[in-house]
Amino acid sequence: MRNYNISKHNSFYAIGLSYKKADAEVRGKFSLDVPAIDHILAKAKELGIDGLLAISTCNRTELYGFAQHPYQLIKLLCDQTQGTVEEFQEVAYVYKNHEAISHMFKVGTGLDSQILGDFEIISQIKQGFYRAKKQDMANPFLERLCNAVIQASKRIKTETELSSGATSVAFASVKYILDNVPDISEKNILLFGTGKIGRNTCENLIKHSNNHHITLINRTRAKAEDIAGKFHLTVKDYGDLQTEIRKADILVVATGAQLPTVSKALIYPKKPLLILDLSVPKNVADDVLELDNVSLVHLDQLSQITDEALAKRKEYVPKAEAIIEQVKKDFLKWLETRKFAPVINALKEKLKTMKAEEIDFHSKKMDDFNQDQAEIISDRIIQKITKQFANHLKSSEVDTEDSLELIQKVFQLEIDSK
Repeated sequence: MRNYNISKHNSFYAIGLSYKKADAEVRGKFSLDVPAIDHILAKAKELGIDGLLAISTCNRTELYGFAQHPYQLIKLLCDQTQGTVEEFQEVAYVYKNHEAISHMFKVGTGLDSQILGDFEIISQIKQGFYRAKKQDMANPFLERLCNAVIQASKRIKTETELSSGATSVAFASVKYILDNVPDISEKNILLFGTGKIGRNTCENLIKHSNNHHITLINRTRAKAEDIAGKFHLTVKDYGDLQTEIRKADILVVATGAQLPTVSKALIYPKKPLLILDLSVPKNVADDVLELDNVSLVHLDQLSQITDEALAKRKEYVPKAEAIIEQVKKDFLKWLETRKFAPVINALKEKLKTMKAEEIDFHSKKMDDFNQDQAEIISDRIIQKITKQFANHLKSSEVDTEDSLELIQKVFQLEIDSK
């Protein structure tokens, strides 16, 4: 990537792991919360990395950034998580330059999601870019790439039905409950954790089960009350968790904790209890399976659920891929212009120097010289000249290297080597 004048480092990498090779336990070791992402960005800045984006969801953790070698990014991730380099290498993927660009397009448009067409990831990319920009780690390349991926995602949503039908982790959990629990409308349901997945699960439960015996618990009670207020549900304090679990027929756990929050010690099952763990890392300890009457289903099992909506989505993959290629082509065309950006900038500076000399000369020679008008006219001429050169260099019929050499020679340009 050095020739594109976008980073002092040679290559752009995407490194990470996902549901494809890493199970929930391994993904949990490499998951990142917001403070951890901020720490990685700060550390990367200290190391001289000049562009980095981090995303972490229940299905994947990835870093996109410039480096001399991908190990720099891998070490940043491993130093800030519970996972080791050896564990990462067993399940990881590393993409470089154009492959890394293509990978972000696939991820951001839902084609690489555990449930095809699940567009939750695009909000993670937006948040990742926001955090990168806040830490001054979002260079023009990353900004342009993220905007292109967002554009492709929007077009796929509006021009295809790749996201049609209710197919998501939240819906998959509700579908599992509907398929496996009789008389669902009469069951007591406890939802522990009211983040994005918890909120979506709650809405799907109300919509599809006709059940209003739903209790919400969250570490921050106010967040639970916001959701409960919309649907007239019951909210209990975090301290009531054990008592409410005893009353429940179904427990849905969707917290963002790094360690299990529900274990065998919390449960005294006098009746059958179905537990759905929608968290990564796992928030329900495996020891609950030692108890009679307890069934445990994790997010990875739910994501394997297929239905008609998911099958229909597959029909729109070719059209989605065509849209990605169109948007990516425009992005790569912009990327090519970065090759000659230093020459164009140097040309502009040279012309500005000429302008200043001429204005200074004529202002001394002419009593009625209007400097403001001269500035405006000269700037417009400079803009038009540089635009003509830029358009010439963009042409596919032009030998860019020869043209750049000629422009530098004719105008005796000094190119900034940074």
